[in-house]
Amino acid sequence: MKSVERPSKTVRRHSFLLCLVVGLGLCATKNASASEYYVATTGSDSNAGTIDKPFATLQKGNNAAAAGDTVWLRGGTYYSTTQITLSRSGTSDTNRTKIWAYQGEVPVLDFSKYQTTNTAADVPAVLVTGSWMHLKGLEIANGAVGASGDHSYSMLRTKNASNNTFELLNIHHGFGPGLFIDTGNGGNLILNCDSHDNYDKDGSQGDGQNGDGFGVHYQTSGPSTIIRGCRAWIDSDDGYDLIYQEVPVLVENSWAIQNGYANGGSTNPSSGNGNGFKMGSSGTGIRHIVQNNVAWKNKASGFYANHSSGGNTWYNNTSYNNGTQYNMLAATFESDGRTIATDGITLTGSKVHIMRNNIGFPNKNANMNGVDTSFNTWDLGITPAATDFASTSDTGCTGPREADGGMPAACTFMKLTAGSKMIDKGTDVGLLFVGAAPDLGAYEYGAATTGTGGNTTGNGGSTGNGGSTGSGGSTGSGGSSRSGGSTGSGGNPGSGGNTSGGSTGGSPGSGGSPRSGGSTGSGGSIGSGGGGGSVTAGTSGTTGGAGGSGGSVSVGTGGATGGGGLIGTGGANQGSGGNIVAGSGGTSNGSGVGAGGATGKSATGGSTTSGAAGSTGCACALGSRSPRGGTAAFLLVAALASLARRRRNRT
Repeated sequence: MKSVERPSKTVRRHSFLLCLVVGLGLCATKNASASEYYVATTGSDSNAGTIDKPFATLQKGNNAAAAGDTVWLRGGTYYSTTQITLSRSGTSDTNRTKIWAYQGEVPVLDFSKYQTTNTAADVPAVLVTGSWMHLKGLEIANGAVGASGDHSYSMLRTKNASNNTFELLNIHHGFGPGLFIDTGNGGNLILNCDSHDNYDKDGSQGDGQNGDGFGVHYQTSGPSTIIRGCRAWIDSDDGYDLIYQEVPVLVENSWAIQNGYANGGSTNPSSGNGNGFKMGSSGTGIRHIVQNNVAWKNKASGFYANHSSGGNTWYNNTSYNNGTQYNMLAATFESDGRTIATDGITLTGSKVHIMRNNIGFPNKNANMNGVDTSFNTWDLGITPAATDFASTSDTGCTGPREADGGMPAACTFMKLTAGSKMIDKGTDVGLLFVGAAPDLGAYEYGAATTGTGGNTTGNGGSTGNGGSTGSGGSTGSGGSSRSGGSTGSGGNPGSGGNTSGGSTGGSPGSGGSPRSGGSTGSGGSIGSGGGGGSVTAGTSGTTGGAGGSGGSVSVGTGGATGGGGLIGTGGANQGSGGNIVAGSGGTSNGSGVGAGGATGKSATGGSTTSGAAGSTGCACALGSRSPRGGTAAFLLVAALASLARRRRNRT
């Protein structure tokens, strides 16, 4: 038998050096990954920003951060007399700059001592100019009340920023709007946020005129913005306002409560409009999608088209005890897109409002000409009664959210009860339902929600928008808690399906199934309005895996605590919220690998992968910019020099 020749020493040396070069290169690459900074009320801006030596201000944390970094805010109250500017952009959904509350703690940005630099303009307390950022878990509160005649100012306002995620923010008691999206190219997600008790008392534009909860305005191009799982209550003007927004917005699974009032609901500002969902106006005739929302006790209308020139799509909403339940006022505009030419017109053709499966309790609507309306309580001759609902009391509905960010479970307000006249009385519009036909209103009787994806489970009905049913997450074992990476998203509202009367407003793209480390998909844009018929499901997001909004998402426990490492961050879940208001949206909070560092906080709604303590290969610290990166580079250069010398010696 012929013996096998062993590699020469020269070959072995070169192989070793090659492996060393490759390994060092991988280590150097990983050492260039994200850093973490900490801010605490006991810190100092002259500190290094570590967990033991934290900064004192969020502004310092922002200034120190780069794309992909995380700034952790410890609990406590941070008083600010000047504007905070968040400017450090990320580069993509998987490389966001994150401003997050530290696990289990609530940082409060208090502006009771704020001093505006211009009382004649909106100088926001928090200004976001960066893109691909993710703000999570912050409380922004107590804006200093201006003098009579001062211009209102926003508590948080973006300016020419795009693709940002705002999650679990609690914004309240401001002197003007709570959260204001201004211009930019869209792609924003406002997820599970609250904005309440905002009131511009005696402001320059009228008493209470600018105290909106949420506003999306002035965008003219780019993808849609999504508002999901939010609450707006006792804001002096409107709960949600889309005036002069020229790109469609998807608003779903959200609540609007007692807007148009102030001081806990005890006063009625003279200039506050008082609409729950004000979904217009657009001078170019774009179509917003408004679905699975609940509005109650608002001074004016629960759902208001606000001079819409292109019609909106309104599916499965519930309106209770508002001044008017649904007001579909339409208008035409001058060439500037802002001046009304003719008000109170009747929309025709593809411009009509499309209304399906909505509840009005009582049935009291306005300006219903030019509306394609069917399968709503008023069309079906159904007179809702208190016995149709589990409760007509909203006790607990503005209370603390669930641990996963969902709406309070204690709030059973306007959920259908067994025997309700609204069960199985709707038509299929591409949202998940249980039984022979969809129910009317925001809640599907017999469906259950799990996790933070807002997806509904149950038997029967049509599959949710975007394809196959997403599977639930299983509990991972060992390692740091991973919680499945970012959940595949439906992104922006899917392009509309066909209706019997033309192209439709479309349904939103549904959420993808949870996957490890995935990024948020960007969905199709909202289709132009159709003249009638039931709507097929919109296309799902382009990335994030095939997902259906009907999938059951089990709670991932996150596994056992691993050997530390830095906390990796998942993208925001932009999956479609199903036919249930509670439990919408969600993000994952993955973990890193390596010795030392903080344990990842598990999130529900994704599959938990095991966070193993590293694999064979380069034994480098992961997840932070390390000074060892310079050592690795030096060794890499030395290895290359050694190879060069050996070649010269051979020749």
